[in-house]
Amino acid sequence: MKAGLLLLSGGSGTRMGAPKHALPHPGGGSWGGHLVGVFAAVFPDGPVQVLGDPLPDHPDLPRLEDPREGPAVALRTWARLEATAVDRWWVVACDQVRWTPERLAEWARISEATDPEAARWVLALHDGHLQPLGGWLPDGFRALLAASTERSLYALATRLPHLALPSDGAEWVDVDTPEDRQAWERESP
Repeated sequence: MKAGLLLLSGGSGTRMGAPKHALPHPGGGSWGGHLVGVFAAVFPDGPVQVLGDPLPDHPDLPRLEDPREGPAVALRTWARLEATAVDRWWVVACDQVRWTPERLAEWARISEATDPEAARWVLALHDGHLQPLGGWLPDGFRALLAASTERSLYALATRLPHLALPSDGAEWVDVDTPEDRQAWERESP
């Protein structure tokens, strides 16, 4: 599978006191930088596209402005522009900081095995909730995304051809509040 990373870094960070993508990761670098490292460990030649603010530890990565109207609008904006062709894009938000290279490699293997033609947006079903972020989005969906008028990421994901796979890993749990961050940092090695 030829994969690319589409990293959403356009959040305002009001709950965390600072933008999440720039927060320090316990393993070093920023939250956004951690996700870039996880992706590069599994797909060393895969292109990376930042949708939002630049990463403090990777300021040279290609970046598009986020219109700051939510992830669905950001994805539509991205889909209207030219990008490196890949089979699928791993669309992940900077608050999904529990990903490891091992978990991403397994998720990529499962996704490719269940949808070998890249005909559906492969999403996780975690604790009964559909998780569009962290999913694998076919590059061939750009025209469908660009033409969409959905403002909700959930509505966008469910209106496009998709596949929801039960997934129970901790990587699907966002770090959204200062309390979440403290608990996660206590757990981190």
